[in-house]
Amino acid sequence: MATPAAKQRGLRVVVVGDPGTGKSSLIVALAANQYPVTPPRVVPPTRLPVDLFPERIPITVVDTSSSEGRTAELITECQAADAVVLTYACDSPETLDRLSSFWLPKLRSCQVKVPVIVAGCKLDLKDEQQGDLAQAVEPIMQSFGEIETCIECSALRQIQVGEVFFYAQKAVIYPTAPLFDQNIEALTSRCISALKRIFILSDHDMDGALSDAELNEFQIRCFDTPLQPAEIVGVKKAVKEKMPEGVNVNGLTLTGFLYLHALFMEKGQVQTTWTVLRNFNYDNDLKVRADPIPKIAPDQTLELTNEAVDFLRGIFKMFDMDNDGALLPAELEGLFSTAPENPWSSNPYKDCAENNVLGDLSLEGFLSKWALMTLLDPANSFSNLKYVCYPGDFSSAFTITRKRRVDRQKQKTQRNVIQCYVFGPRGAGKTALLQSFLGRQHSDTPTARSERFAANVVELCDDTRKKLVLREIPEVDISSLLSKKESLAPCDVAAFVYDSSDELSWQKAKEMLVQVATHGENTGYSVPCLIVACKDDLARSPLALQESIRVSQDMGMETPIPISVKLDGLNYIFCRIVHAAQKPHLSIPETEAGKARRRYNRLLNRSLMVVSVGVVAVVGIAACRIYAARKNTSS
Repeated sequence: MATPAAKQRGLRVVVVGDPGTGKSSLIVALAANQYPVTPPRVVPPTRLPVDLFPERIPITVVDTSSSEGRTAELITECQAADAVVLTYACDSPETLDRLSSFWLPKLRSCQVKVPVIVAGCKLDLKDEQQGDLAQAVEPIMQSFGEIETCIECSALRQIQVGEVFFYAQKAVIYPTAPLFDQNIEALTSRCISALKRIFILSDHDMDGALSDAELNEFQIRCFDTPLQPAEIVGVKKAVKEKMPEGVNVNGLTLTGFLYLHALFMEKGQVQTTWTVLRNFNYDNDLKVRADPIPKIAPDQTLELTNEAVDFLRGIFKMFDMDNDGALLPAELEGLFSTAPENPWSSNPYKDCAENNVLGDLSLEGFLSKWALMTLLDPANSFSNLKYVCYPGDFSSAFTITRKRRVDRQKQKTQRNVIQCYVFGPRGAGKTALLQSFLGRQHSDTPTARSERFAANVVELCDDTRKKLVLREIPEVDISSLLSKKESLAPCDVAAFVYDSSDELSWQKAKEMLVQVATHGENTGYSVPCLIVACKDDLARSPLALQESIRVSQDMGMETPIPISVKLDGLNYIFCRIVHAAQKPHLSIPETEAGKARRRYNRLLNRSLMVVSVGVVAVVGIAACRIYAARKNTSS
């Protein structure tokens, strides 16, 4: 089954190799079905008949010159190719040596990352004492995994000319490299992950084996033809002979399923495995083709539905093998073993959620990571839901939140995931605040100047629970962030952190507050803001205290909230953040420019109202006069 993209645009196969190895003769012999008596130095791009091969995909063959003056052109053609045919002359061993000493390293250095077919031309001139092809090319294939196939041909005798380009087409449509590692002669880890997921989706009764009925249903889905009972018996018998654990009383096990596909690879039947993968919507990178994400406004977000959360709770419990309410690293890897990779192995997800005292991921931490991934990258979140075998579609997994502007008009929010941007100068206590939110100890060591996230559950006084995401904005990144018009659109509330013992720290935090407030006023994405006075365990700066209170009053905000990550339980500050987000019409800072603009708009509106009233009065008087005149005339 060819990919739709390949059928639509066709394939481009570029032929390269040393001069005199038979490149042009090979192309002419294929296109004209005869050997050229005087082949041209370089054949113009040649479009092969669509019906030449069973897949019926248009193929354009591009000849190249290996002369020094046309090196740039050759590189450009190779970089635009879908596959490369690399030729050598069977009667010239030195041209074979040049494959590994020059051509293949050259292609790599030029970032040509496409399948390579090695074609030994002039087979009719080969000396019988030159040895077997496999023996000659095996060392080259081991060193260069991009080589899909090696084949010998003769343009003069019309021997395997078509096969060269058939294998080139096949290498593009059914590439071996993503599925099978030639060096270790085993399925790749990504291929195993994909096939494991397919096995689980096909194992409807979830007994760890494919029964005869499940095998037959799988066969019909992938190949549009049923298996006869004798064929099913034959398959299981063949597997059991080579791998006893591949079959049990219930049917074909995962081990047996993987063994069958490894066998397909060894026999060159790579298209069989690709047919299976594409029927389960995998692309050439062994990633599931995601459903299109609906377009949303900048101030809208996506959240997991209750259905999706219930599914995630279920798979968490399934992989919590020791039933301790947390996932060990090995258990988490097992959960994502059906995905191309663990999506949380790097930032921003690696350390963004709370672990238990043993360092294992709790259920709340697990769900918090999913909430964060959905907030930041919903397409990736949905892909990974599919990888862990979520059965529903996009609409069953996600809900779209209301626009924040509408929330502000209605003076409440319906969001279950609140995002708070945490601003503040270096050393103010931003990282310590995030660490305490995850139940981790404060560290006095300087932190890296990089953005980080912390996601956890906040329990409110009314026993409701909200997911809160704290996003730390490094001081050096503020200008870059605010250079984008919609940068504050995803933000539900902003917290401005400063060191309460340091007047300079407050001055910097105030400047950031004014920057953010100004940006919100200019773009229409104003957000509720809080001032957080950190390090309350230290001696306060009187000037910073007085100034912060004055600024909060002048800008129409709550008074600064004092905290100490060393002394206090901090749940109240996180509740305050959530409460501020739940009342999106309050605590929105107003700058002097914003106040002046508001006064001007009020004055303008009053003027328009006076003008409107005046116009109505004039029109009314005129109407009365016309009415009186008509009445007098009629009498």
